[in-house]
Amino acid sequence: MPLYEHTFIARQDLSNTQAESLIEHFSTVLADNGGKVVESEYWGVKTMAYKINKNRKGHYAYLRSDAPATAVQEMERLMRLHDDVMRVLTIKVDAHEEGPSVQMQKRDERDSRRERR
Repeated sequence: MPLYEHTFIARQDLSNTQAESLIEHFSTVLADNGGKVVESEYWGVKTMAYKINKNRKGHYAYLRSDAPATAVQEMERLMRLHDDVMRVLTIKVDAHEEGPSVQMQKRDERDSRRERR
């Protein structure tokens, strides 16, 4: 099956648990349509470069999936219809990278610099 990477931004007024439940919800949508989520990451609340729907910040989430195109299309359709999701980006990749994403690596580097102080 094809490999995909999905990133979406949810509204800033959601709680962390609500944002993480969105990840679980969309993971089950993929699973119900014959795909599977290889890895998911919650990146937290980040400031955006520009306002989207009068929001300056948003909850960022990242999914790596192995799913047929129909499952990805259904998940994207449901994401675009969901009121809490502001933006969606899906990219088809040849192979998933090992380990955490670049965003999570940056977070780990910041945490290790703080510990050294």
